Amino acid sequence: MKAPASPFVPVLAALSVFACMAILGLPALGHGHAPLFRGLYIVACMAWTVPLALLQRLLWRRDASWPATGLALLAATYAMSVLNSLLGQRLAIGLGLEQGYRWNELTVGLDGCWLALLVFCALHAVMMYYLSLQHARLQLAEAQRAAREAELRALRLQVNPHFLFNTLNAISALVADGANRDANRMIGRVSDFLRATLAHDGRHEHALAEELALTEAYLDIEKARLGDRLQLTMKAGPDLLDAAVPYLMLQPLVENAIRHGIAPLAQPGRVDIRVEREGRRLLVDVSNDGRQADRADAMGGSSSGGIGLANVAERLRRLYGDDQQVDAGWRADGRFGVRIAFPLTPVAA
Repeated sequence: MKAPASPFVPVLAALSVFACMAILGLPALGHGHAPLFRGLYIVACMAWTVPLALLQRLLWRRDASWPATGLALLAATYAMSVLNSLLGQRLAIGLGLEQGYRWNELTVGLDGCWLALLVFCALHAVMMYYLSLQHARLQLAEAQRAAREAELRALRLQVNPHFLFNTLNAISALVADGANRDANRMIGRVSDFLRATLAHDGRHEHALAEELALTEAYLDIEKARLGDRLQLTMKAGPDLLDAAVPYLMLQPLVENAIRHGIAPLAQPGRVDIRVEREGRRLLVDVSNDGRQADRADAMGGSSSGGIGLANVAERLRRLYGDDQQVDAGWRADGRFGVRIAFPLTPVAA
């Protein structure tokens, strides 16, 4: 784990240590030259924090083991304490308290300075480790967010090719049947729909009003193909139009409802879209007429699946985690329905 660069960490560690040293030295005030010696040791120790901090960061960047780091810091702080003792003797000579250096006493009474430097190293290490851990967590969160964004984009981009494949097949069928006017009208509707989707700004969520407008643009395409065979109802309270919903959530569900439910019917069929509030959740319900056998055959034996539904379910999971629910299946009234629930929130400005 690499330590992030922060010039304030050694400063904070030093202040806490040497504030304690200053407080412990208060009783020496007024006792001869004791305050002067105390001040010298505090200033000297503070000066040693710079090379100590640099040494710690160097050892950290080189991934030195904890025993090796501890031994290196013990040796460095001991050498600095000896030098502090030498400075103290020099001050004593300057004040006339001593006649010369007492080399045999350089290592006497080092406990205070050495302990202060060791405490600084410990505090500095703890702060550096904490900042490094926070930095690693932020990097992990950013990596996870980027991966989630990439997955959501991939899922969203899956919708248009799937829609285009089905629509081009429908246009081809109209041309083959000689319904050129319907084919031309459908091509125009497809152009309008694609223009609207290309104008989207790339957000994964947008207002329900925008989603309903895109759904209506798509339904115009299906009306050009199916005519009176397609009957529609769409209900959403005006107080919900600003609610945030996943981009192109309804289109795959409506496409599945029409392709696997309405299109195989010989008689007209109805698709109902209803959006309502349930406490703090938004409920979206899409139901359609159809025959269970036709839908199961079209989906390879599954009566509830499909690429569009799987795509929507996965996007909801990526966006809301466990705070969402997707239920799909045949209902007691003989209709197929998809019911989605997720948090009700206003669209971001």
